[in-house]
Amino acid sequence: MAELDLLAFGPHADDVEIGLGGTMARHAALGWRTGICDLTRGDLSTNGTPEERLAEAEAARVVLGAAWRGNLGWGDGTIGRDPGHLPAAVAVIRQWRPRTVALPYWADRHPDHVAASELLTEAVFKSGLRRYAPDTPAWRPDWVCYYFINDSAAPSFVIDVSDYYEAKRQALACHRTQFQPAAPGAEPTRLTSPQFRQLIESRDAQFGALAGVIRAEGLVVKTPIVRPHLFRAHDSRGGSSGGGPAA
Repeated sequence: MAELDLLAFGPHADDVEIGLGGTMARHAALGWRTGICDLTRGDLSTNGTPEERLAEAEAARVVLGAAWRGNLGWGDGTIGRDPGHLPAAVAVIRQWRPRTVALPYWADRHPDHVAASELLTEAVFKSGLRRYAPDTPAWRPDWVCYYFINDSAAPSFVIDVSDYYEAKRQALACHRTQFQPAAPGAEPTRLTSPQFRQLIESRDAQFGALAGVIRAEGLVVKTPIVRPHLFRAHDSRGGSSGGGPAA
């Protein structure tokens, strides 16, 4: 199988869409190979069955133009508690050899998101160690970026997703059991409230306004971003002012 340029991990099937849907759509539209790896089947979700959520995730993959989407099938609410979780995450990274990996931001109201961020950060590091699980070749991505799901902080940079925001909306709409459940006995949740969609869009609009664009998604990196000069726009003498593989 061909390698991926960008691989995004999500604890649950709609998390990448919430925090990074526009960015994923933008990269795919510009010709980069993207992939999504969901960790759980959402079996503790108030609404929707694991089978329904898998089907919704596949529909969203098509909308976002991702070349691949997989699900590791970990138990919802158990991320990092099984000794097999870490090697399984490492195996995915080594299989797809992505240039950039996107992980959930480490501070979030949902315990699964926090646990996923910690475990996946370790998995990226262990993936680069040739003596860890030496039966598969080591692989270290060029860059690790953290995206926001529920809570946010000051981003290291933002991605302009103005032209791809409708794709993000459509991908979120694929997860009908979470945002607009129609099944008999469906229960109201934080996700089914119109205010939750408003929260996502207002955050993306705020990041956009700060950057002078309509909509943007924020990301955090732990390493300095190298720039060729102190000029904001492109300069033929110093190259582009872009911030790396995910810009």
